[in-house]
This record gives sequence, C-alpha cells and structure tokens, in this order.
Amino acid sequence: MPTPDFVLELRRAIGHAPLWLMGTTAVVVRDGSVLLGRRTDNGALTPITGIIDPREEPADAAVREALEEAGVVIRADRLAWIHVIPRITYANGDQTDYLDFTFRCTWISGEPRPVDGEMTELTWAPIDSIDALPDLDADMRERIRRALADGPADFVAGA
Repeated sequence: MPTPDFVLELRRAIGHAPLWLMGTTAVVVRDGSVLLGRRTDNGALTPITGIIDPREEPADAAVREALEEAGVVIRADRLAWIHVIPRITYANGDQTDYLDFTFRCTWISGEPRPVDGEMTELTWAPIDSIDALPDLDADMRERIRRALADGPADFVAGA
C-alpha cells in the first residue's frame, strides 16, 4: 500500500501543505549482507522504509513494512538513529517532513520479493559493498552505517 488511508484523509483536509509524519527504516541484516530494494516511485535503492501508522510502535512498523514490502519476517533488534529527513515534495505537489526511526534488524525467514508494489526488485548487498553502490544516496548510506554500528541510539540535536 503506497499511501496509508490516514494520510489520504489528511491530504483531503490540508491539500499539498507540509505534513509531519513518522517513518521507519529497517536495516535488515543476514549473513554479512543488508537487504536493499529499488523503489517503484523514484527508482532509488533503499533499505525497507515506511510510514508508521497512528498508535503503532516504531519497531512494530519496521517489522510490518518488511513483511508488506519484501515478504520477509524480521526482528527489530536495536534503535540506531532518530532524525528528521529533508522535506520531500512528491510529483503531485504533496510536501512531507518525516521523523525517521532507523532500526538494525535481523532476518528470520522468507526470500525477499516485491509484495505490495512499492519495490521493483530486492537484493542482499554485502555490507562491505555499501559504500560503492552508486544508487544509494548519502542519507540511506548513513542510516545503514548507523544501524550497523555498535552502541546506543543516536539522535541529531540542534541545528
């Protein structure tokens, strides 16, 4: 499901005005590799991402998104990073600001495949090749880097 119903309802009320949402990024790890998918909407290479539903726990959203987008069962192991991503303006003019919760996750079962139409392809990329992937933007690379690092969750304070 590309856009949750609650977002569509909000858009009917506010039009294209900036909307503040929470999102989640699941950096799924298996045998020295990270799960990456190619987004249908813009062709970008990313880990599993998605919008957190109202009253849903961020870690639960990461697990749900992995199953909905890639058909894999995962476990969210650790909150790695909380940050605001730059405003996104979609092709239809909608503007959205996201507070992203990035989690390091462990693959449990299932072979990745496009399930809900949000990804055109999914692949396991060796962790040591992440910096060399040209289609992975700096923000996604940073989400992966922070998820793979040891230590407590990080956050951005004051700009």
